[in-house]
Amino acid sequence: MKLLFLALTLLILPSGAQEPAPNAEDPIHQQLRDTRTGIISAIESRDVERMLAYTHPDILVTWQNGETSHGIAELRAFYDRMGKDAFVKFKIPHEADQLSVLHGGDTAISTGHVVAEYDLLGKSYEFDSRWTVTFILQDGKWLVSAYHVSLNALDNPILNTAKSALWLALGIGLGAGVILTWLIGKLRRKS
Repeated sequence: MKLLFLALTLLILPSGAQEPAPNAEDPIHQQLRDTRTGIISAIESRDVERMLAYTHPDILVTWQNGETSHGIAELRAFYDRMGKDAFVKFKIPHEADQLSVLHGGDTAISTGHVVAEYDLLGKSYEFDSRWTVTFILQDGKWLVSAYHVSLNALDNPILNTAKSALWLALGIGLGAGVILTWLIGKLRRKS
């Protein structure tokens, strides 16, 4: 009985060795948050050189319009052609769905959501997008090696504008058809 009591007491008393807290967050996640903050700041300030400092030389990007950029030169060309004049601001900067999935301590993959305002074709659009990013750790710095950003193909501001324009054209065409039919009928009655 004394042996059983001693065994139970040893199990209940805290041991000298500290076990890691369950669900302790890997410090890598804070490093990734800091990287995210730097990237967002660079984008908002339109500092392309600072943006590119966060990208791997062999970066792969797929944009909302379906275009892809392979490497820094293509990324810079896309930004010069589309991004620097079109991007207005983030309404909701990149927010991760959950902590990044870590692979081997030097690769992290994350998904999330972003809402940004763009000026395209003379109009302002708000894009509510989903994204996936892959980071790799190189020389002690987290770099974006792949980024994919998508709009909802069935419900987005560009499509909604096109649908509105189609309904307007249909209304104008229908109205013109009615007026033309009335005029032709009136001219036939006179002859």
